[in-house]
Amino acid sequence: METCFRELGERLCEDLADDEVLLLNYSGEDSDFVRLNHNRIRQAGHVRQQALELDLVANGREAGAAMPLGGVLEDDLSRARALLQRLRERLPLLPEDPHLNYATGVNSTVQHGENRLPAAGEALNQLIDAARGLDLVGVWAGGEMSRGFANSLGQFNWHSAYSFNLDWSVYREGDKAVKQNYAGFAWDHDVLAGKIARDRETLALLGQTPRTLAPGRYRVFLSPAALFELMEMVSWGGFGLKSHRTAQTPLLGMLREGRTLHPGVSISEHHAAGLTPRFTGEGFIKPDRVALVEAGAYRDCLADSRSAREYGTAVNAAGEQPESLEIGGGGLDGGAVFGALDTGLYVSNLWYCNFSDRNHCRITGMTRFACLWVEQGRPVAPVNVMRFDESIYHILGDRLEGLTREQEHILDTGSYGWRSNASARLPGALVNDFTLTL
Repeated sequence: METCFRELGERLCEDLADDEVLLLNYSGEDSDFVRLNHNRIRQAGHVRQQALELDLVANGREAGAAMPLGGVLEDDLSRARALLQRLRERLPLLPEDPHLNYATGVNSTVQHGENRLPAAGEALNQLIDAARGLDLVGVWAGGEMSRGFANSLGQFNWHSAYSFNLDWSVYREGDKAVKQNYAGFAWDHDVLAGKIARDRETLALLGQTPRTLAPGRYRVFLSPAALFELMEMVSWGGFGLKSHRTAQTPLLGMLREGRTLHPGVSISEHHAAGLTPRFTGEGFIKPDRVALVEAGAYRDCLADSRSAREYGTAVNAAGEQPESLEIGGGGLDGGAVFGALDTGLYVSNLWYCNFSDRNHCRITGMTRFACLWVEQGRPVAPVNVMRFDESIYHILGDRLEGLTREQEHILDTGSYGWRSNASARLPGALVNDFTLTL
């Protein structure tokens, strides 16, 4: 894939006029997808796809288009040249773009990920054996994802990574189920076995008479998966330079009112630890890490190429929504969270999240899947579904009691068109006076 993309780019750039600049972006994946139901494989498939994006720049104007690649160089080159000619015809009809911004310095990089994945069949056989007797439904997605960039100025970048994402639920009865996820870059059978063992323990608890909590404020522990749902909402405009400069961020209070989060909270975009390439679609090289919140205080924003041009700053991200978000760990022992919670609600999952008051970063949603009532450090019963309504300024601010030392690497399960390469590394959070509304 890398060799073909390099040659395709070089030959396309031979056709350019002196005043033209060509940017090329390559996307590829070689992935297995397997669906399970009743702990048996029901559907298995393999996807191998490649695509090329072309952006032609001349006289302050830009025209772009994309095409699938078939893998035969001469055929792909012929179709790409025809597409380039159509862009050339379109370009004079477009207005000048005041925010057009692409890298002019040549910074070439090549990064090949190490394949430490098992064969899909081997991993799923281990899952099926470990979950024998359970009503398990889930999806496996795993394999190689590749991204490339080249331009007519001589720059070439390549990035490939191997990852897997195993997402499953174990059903008991009615609306009672346990949801789990195991994802990463290297497979460990012991980690999988531990997760299935916890599923079995939790399923036994789900057989107890469920509790219905009255609306009010409760001491809660938010698992990394639950915190991930909240941070997805905060990331919707929360960290982008454009949204901050136009006062559309849900974290506006941190800028206008001097509000802060808990001093133990540090949030960053950790490019070096994620699945995304270290270069942008315009050829800029991302820093290893962008500190967004440091010791509870606002530090920096994510600036893509267009916002960086508009506001006169450096490019530090491909887009203005985090793709490799990380919240630093704290001092809580992740294996002793029930004891730290003492009496309260263990929240394993959230869903249907949305803003209830965007200006104050207040989020509402529902509890989901094996949320447990804990008494004196011991889970005693499942809790019926509840709606919450709470501000991030409380959850990660004045009502936060601690974060776990351990962080869970959560890979986005999205596969619409392509497997997502977004991820997050998050701890669990112990929070007091968390508001449940109904």
